[in-house]
Amino acid sequence: MKLSFIKPVYAHCDLPCGVYDPQQALIEARSVHEIMKKYNDLDEQNKIRAIFIKEERAELVKHHLMVLWADYFKPDHLVKYPDLHDIFWKALKQASECKHHVDQAASQDLIDKIEEISKIFWETKK
Repeated sequence: MKLSFIKPVYAHCDLPCGVYDPQQALIEARSVHEIMKKYNDLDEQNKIRAIFIKEERAELVKHHLMVLWADYFKPDHLVKYPDLHDIFWKALKQASECKHHVDQAASQDLIDKIEEISKIFWETKK
């Protein structure tokens, strides 16, 4: 059965451009950082909740970065940015590091790495 209302479309990524934005990963990383900043002042019950939320947000960082890496960035981007593999790998590893600890420096490093990816992303969108 052929559906007449379905027409083929072209996009160099899974979805047409304009739907990807590293800001999603950055928002989650900032949430992780804010939790880490407040952690020591929380009571025990709220520390448990904070850890759960921190780990969930760090996993969302990884998800959003992987979507950018797998669906947006293409081989021609690697020509201009040959360190792109390494930049993403380090950012993903840093998100995992944030899941393992309650360390403000680690979460700030994650934010810095995502901002580096964001800079490259917006340069490729020109």
